[in-house]
Amino acid sequence: MTEQPFLNKTALVTGSGRGIGRAIAIELARQGADVVVNFFRNRKPAEETAAEIEKLGRKALLVKANVGDIDALEDLFNQTEKAFGGLDIFVNNAGSGYNRPVMEQKVKGWDWTMDINARAFLFASQHAVRLMEPRGGGSIVAITSPGGDRVMPDYVLVGASKAALNALTRYMAVELAEKNIRVNAVSPGMVATEIIQHFDFLSEEGILDKIVAATPAKRLVTPEDVAQLVAFLCTPAAEMIRGQVITIDGGLTLPLN
Repeated sequence: MTEQPFLNKTALVTGSGRGIGRAIAIELARQGADVVVNFFRNRKPAEETAAEIEKLGRKALLVKANVGDIDALEDLFNQTEKAFGGLDIFVNNAGSGYNRPVMEQKVKGWDWTMDINARAFLFASQHAVRLMEPRGGGSIVAITSPGGDRVMPDYVLVGASKAALNALTRYMAVELAEKNIRVNAVSPGMVATEIIQHFDFLSEEGILDKIVAATPAKRLVTPEDVAQLVAFLCTPAAEMIRGQVITIDGGLTLPLN
């Protein structure tokens, strides 16, 4: 039987209808947590995620909210409080952005990307802290990207927003430590999800095979790999991991290519 370190705890995972967010939500439920499933555009996949959580014997609350909208963000946490009375784990997974070269970027794209990927993390965390403090603390984990530190094709806005998210992780880890709230970030490499189709440079024939060949682990990272790392960071075993951006990429970024 799977250990359940999160029994009687509540987790909120933004963007948890599909992909990495879905895997995280299900893994936290498998380990005992009741989960708030957040989505914005696609209700059906989110409903399927919630159904999987309930099959595991846990409670699932489905909330539609654009995390880039401050009022919607507040409502997301208010509904969480109303349903569960508090919060123990917050995973900032939702992300978006305009994949275009530097000279093709627009102000609208900048604002949209920064609001969802960086601003939302700061203000969602404020709400999370409010719900965690009465419970004696909690864990916050953000999903970031190697593009926050390295240069990827057409990734300038998302990369800048993830760099901001990485900085927020470090600042919040220090300031929230006195509240017994741990803050870390997970940076997945190439993950086998449908998001791959949104990167033009990955449309080259055979490119994924080349990436696998260049990865020491000889496979792509799966959403479940990421979910297990996120879950670990929320356990007591990770008590002394604070403010870290942890790369999970099978060793892809280690060789100098």
